[in-house]
Amino acid sequence: MPYDLTPASPYWIDNRARVRQLQAAMAANGLDVYLASRPRTMSFIMDAFCPWRSYLVVPAKGDPAFFTFVIDATRVADETWLPEDRVRAYAPMGGQDQASAISSFVLEELGLTKGRVGYEDGMSTWTPEGYLSHYEYEAFRAALPGFEFVNSHELVDAMSVIKDAGTIARFREASRQVDEGHKAVREAISGGGWKGLTETVIGGIAALAMRRAGSVSEWNFAGLNEISSGRRSALGACTPPTTKPLAAGEPLMVDLHSMHRLALGDHSHNYLIGPATKAQRRHADNFVDLVSTVLGAWKAGSTPSGLAEVMFSRAEALGCSDFVVPGCEHGIGLFGDEWRIGSAADSPIPYWTDPDHIYAEGEMVICAMQYASPGDGLGFRYENPIVIGAGGVEALSKYPLGIEEV
Repeated sequence: MPYDLTPASPYWIDNRARVRQLQAAMAANGLDVYLASRPRTMSFIMDAFCPWRSYLVVPAKGDPAFFTFVIDATRVADETWLPEDRVRAYAPMGGQDQASAISSFVLEELGLTKGRVGYEDGMSTWTPEGYLSHYEYEAFRAALPGFEFVNSHELVDAMSVIKDAGTIARFREASRQVDEGHKAVREAISGGGWKGLTETVIGGIAALAMRRAGSVSEWNFAGLNEISSGRRSALGACTPPTTKPLAAGEPLMVDLHSMHRLALGDHSHNYLIGPATKAQRRHADNFVDLVSTVLGAWKAGSTPSGLAEVMFSRAEALGCSDFVVPGCEHGIGLFGDEWRIGSAADSPIPYWTDPDHIYAEGEMVICAMQYASPGDGLGFRYENPIVIGAGGVEALSKYPLGIEEV
């Protein structure tokens, strides 16, 4: 739909202010142009859904220019705050390919003949991060021979760590939509309603409810709504749904995803389809205890390693440390911004979470915890966006924490 936000909206983000902030960081780092290629940067600056290979060229002053595949340029122009003449198309025709179109903008419209170009490169655990490929890098260097290329993604990453009020409001709404999906699933499986249902049907029931609540996408790259039951619930943190029927005596994990104005709902809830065994109930109670313990310990000043210590200390006390998957979180932001914590890439293992990252007030991550007992054919998952405060966290999904028997 056309861009319709004003400063009066709770979802308002001052994107021109973000551009000015980036330009100030460019000046401080001696950059004349910033060439963005990651979806997370497009979302953060453009405030529009940009699924095709796209580039954002940010000059030292003035509005950026956005380049995307010709089939999607008109829609993006309609949905972003950028002026229409700053949204451009590239196409497989002479002089209109990506390198030609962008180099022409830099050389002819910006009037630059040399300088420093910041670009985005690195490593990621998930496929669609969007770093500049080697081929693209060489093509842009050839098209801009007088320029030095400098990896500069940390400039945007640093800007996006602390979430503003509009971003948090969007995440609250996305989380409300996820909760509607959970309510629909709970209603569908209750009273024996689970009989005859499959994992894919559960995902569809949730998707319809979330769409009715206003969600525009089950955005998750790892399988949209991730649903697993039985032994599949113990297979790890990526469980796209299958046609496996739900069955009595098995666990059911429901990990739902919604999207509201590029903010990403992400919440997992777990069930035991009765009759549950004593071993299943013990595992379930242990997991709920662990999640409650970690959420209670989280606040500004916490670190990933410190939270992991809290989790494993409690797991040792409960006698379930063998079933706990290391780690309590993953990063989150607007569409395309997932997984990495913080902004620096100089952690002990570059591009992995720095275990000593100090969480700040206003930072937001996904509390993400996994528990698996393959021998019992059972696993649980908890995910929920949390806003970190001075004295604790706000969990944005309000769906009750617990593992019910249905």
